[in-house]
Amino acid sequence: MQRGKSLALLFGLAALLLVGFYIYRAFALERPGHSHSEPVESVSQNSPPVQPDDWQGRIDYPSLDQRFAAIAARPEMAGLAVAIVEDGDIRFIRTYGVTDKRSGEPVTPQTVFRWASLSKGVAGSLAAKLSAADGLDLGALLSDWPSSLRLPDGGLGKVTLAQLLSHQTGLTKNAYDRKLEDGENPGLLRAQLANAPLQCVPTTCHSYQNIAFDAVSEILGQEAGTLYEDAVEDRLFAPLAMESAQFGMSGLTGADSWARPHRRDEVRTLSESYWRLPAAAGVSSNIIDLARWLRAHVGANHDILSGPELALAHAPLVRTGRVYGGDLARALQIPSYGLGWRSFTYAGRLLVGHSGAVDGYRATMIFDPAARTGMVAMWNSGWGLPFRMPFAVLDSYYGPSASDSPSSDWLDLSALPSPEPAPPPQPALRDGPLVAP
Repeated sequence: MQRGKSLALLFGLAALLLVGFYIYRAFALERPGHSHSEPVESVSQNSPPVQPDDWQGRIDYPSLDQRFAAIAARPEMAGLAVAIVEDGDIRFIRTYGVTDKRSGEPVTPQTVFRWASLSKGVAGSLAAKLSAADGLDLGALLSDWPSSLRLPDGGLGKVTLAQLLSHQTGLTKNAYDRKLEDGENPGLLRAQLANAPLQCVPTTCHSYQNIAFDAVSEILGQEAGTLYEDAVEDRLFAPLAMESAQFGMSGLTGADSWARPHRRDEVRTLSESYWRLPAAAGVSSNIIDLARWLRAHVGANHDILSGPELALAHAPLVRTGRVYGGDLARALQIPSYGLGWRSFTYAGRLLVGHSGAVDGYRATMIFDPAARTGMVAMWNSGWGLPFRMPFAVLDSYYGPSASDSPSSDWLDLSALPSPEPAPPPQPALRDGPLVAP
């Protein structure tokens, strides 16, 4: 009975969210000063909008391009790839900087970066699709599936699949991540979580996980009748023509152009640890395919991710702590988490997305589902300022007449010290596939 109530609540939230998206969209586009731009023909998959003449829409793309270039030129950065979807179409793709500060190889639209925790949204999207198409019971308890996951105090008999996907296991935040980084086996670590400390009673709070979360790769693979990675490829990546989107380290290092991880001028050594968690952090791709992923999530590919499936994946299930920090954290209200997706309100609008971070890489994806507009970016350094870029994009889309928009200039670099001239590129060392050259 309890599982049925949980599932009913989940679908109820999703339905309310979906209705809210369309009500807001109809309302927002009629607001004074919020005129909708003329439709622009969808960008051909073979001709991404990489030149200024291609950038059409209400967003001030030339100005943003200059500001993104200034960010990429900072010494904290190496390379940067950005794409913007406006009104459901890919309108802007631009790359900056280098894949490797030693060689000076430029980033291109084909350069592959790591998604890191943006991968969690893939798991949530697959779960929503399996629920709608195959009858997967998101309200069923974890004890209903064989997996390597164990939880304290009989937690498998208390936590549902939806609650695992929304980080409601009760475990302390990022439980046993350090052990994973030290090379321990993730399956064995999931079993050891039976003795891990709790942050709260299971199902009563949000506590972000990687190792526990990745048990969904075992569960969703069973439901799909194949490996998790193959299910994602067959049901999501291949139908969306995301040819560069791959799992595992070879999905990065096997590309003709791939971004090396940096900490300022230091090229970091790749570690396989988080690639061993495919659902939590296993995906890599180029910026074109990440833009296709964003476009699908603003409802442009209903035959692959339908409106009800998107609403189910994005629906907020649990409140979280603040996202990011400083002024940006204060601008993001009602922070929540759904099936591998974050949500919050910004300038009175509901936004959905996620960010990711592993050593030497960062990624972000933030969008307004009602406006069908948002931004994705990936960069091969650990600097956090580019996490602000999507909000500058949305401010440009909403326009100055949006009286409830925050007044912060998210991309202001004036308080930072002037960057010193970059040293000349040095020849790259070639150490083999598992070490960043």
